[in-house]
Amino acid sequence: MEQLNRKDTLFIGLMLFALFFGAGNLIFPPFLGQEAGTNYWIAILGFVITGVGLPVLGVIAIAINGSSIETITKRVSIRFAIIFTFILYLAIGPFFGIPRAMNVSFEMGAMPFLSDHVYDAALFIYSILFFIVVYWLSLNPSKMVKRIGNIITPILLAAIILLVAGSALSGFVTGGQAPGEGYSTNPLTSGILEGYLTMDAIAALAFGLVIVSSIKEHGINNKQSILKTASIAGIIAGIGLVVVYTAIGWLGVQSAPQQTFENGSQILSYAANQTFGITGTLILGIIVTLACLTTCVGLVTACGQYFHGVFPKVRYHILTLIITIISLAAANLGLNTIISISIPVLVAIYPIAIVLILLSLIEYKASLSKAYFRGAVIGTALISVYDGLRELGIELSLLNHLYSFLPLFELGLGWIWPAAAGIIISRFIRKARVN
Repeated sequence: MEQLNRKDTLFIGLMLFALFFGAGNLIFPPFLGQEAGTNYWIAILGFVITGVGLPVLGVIAIAINGSSIETITKRVSIRFAIIFTFILYLAIGPFFGIPRAMNVSFEMGAMPFLSDHVYDAALFIYSILFFIVVYWLSLNPSKMVKRIGNIITPILLAAIILLVAGSALSGFVTGGQAPGEGYSTNPLTSGILEGYLTMDAIAALAFGLVIVSSIKEHGINNKQSILKTASIAGIIAGIGLVVVYTAIGWLGVQSAPQQTFENGSQILSYAANQTFGITGTLILGIIVTLACLTTCVGLVTACGQYFHGVFPKVRYHILTLIITIISLAAANLGLNTIISISIPVLVAIYPIAIVLILLSLIEYKASLSKAYFRGAVIGTALISVYDGLRELGIELSLLNHLYSFLPLFELGLGWIWPAAAGIIISRFIRKARVN
């Protein structure tokens, strides 16, 4: 059986790590560390389960199907596959995901060295330069492994190691404080929910296609070989994410007793400044910029490959240019606007993506009919779509009352039981039709 050599597999794994490690991943763990305090290790375990486990499973799910998320969504229906896949790629791509990552890069990598009164002009110029680099790196997906896996990832990891090691050696860190609300009684559950909020499972459905394409470009076309290589690459990326999340989360634990921060970016900025002064701010800027750059490249490439499959007559580099230009325009709306628009959409589609991933993995070992996929998706959507409407400020008192009886509804996890109920009901309906 054909197999990719260890070196190439390692570089694909490093590329996948860099693609996943975006701005959100950088700022969630430190804040968790601050809030969890002395319960940090239990909380970070929960974070890893959903913040690392689900994305890795998403990549494996795509590798099992040997194609894109559309292959999985077709198990529900053709119409659903078209609509949901379009929404997913537009959401994590040019409309929300890419411009949001660019803005975080600008806010943490450039603005500390600029005056506030030049914000709009600086954002415009920075976004143009940023997306020129993104477009260049995305032009040739076959070279992305070398550019990201061999070059950018080591620089990114070196910068993170320098920041964490410098903080440890500087003597500014202290012991952790008492756990905050939510982490004192249920640190594991709180960590699981925090990892859930990274929403990397959606990105995994796009990055999975990039990974499968990279493996095929090395001459590997056997389905089992692709699955094995993608799984190993996912494990490599997962190990890297666990190490980094644990390390930067530890910064939040150690710095919390000295000062309380509102978010993870403030914690990292504090740690960088306390350790290295202005040089630390520069190091942090490099970390954030590289993290956002690699994520944007991965998303542009994934979107370009997907839309090229949908519109084969349009060349890949033209589609990539269009995606980049739309991302550039959206990025100049500003970070707060992008986030406010994106959250309702992501809240609505994320649970559906998780259900599709899990069912795809189950189907690999046990054959499932389309009825199970349909039932689970309908059950999930009944809750997740309403959660999205609530984020928009649209609420119905009757539904609020009914859904309040669902366990974990107020935490955004109320869809779990309806998804299971959808599968069970579909099973009974299918049996009744057969009889």
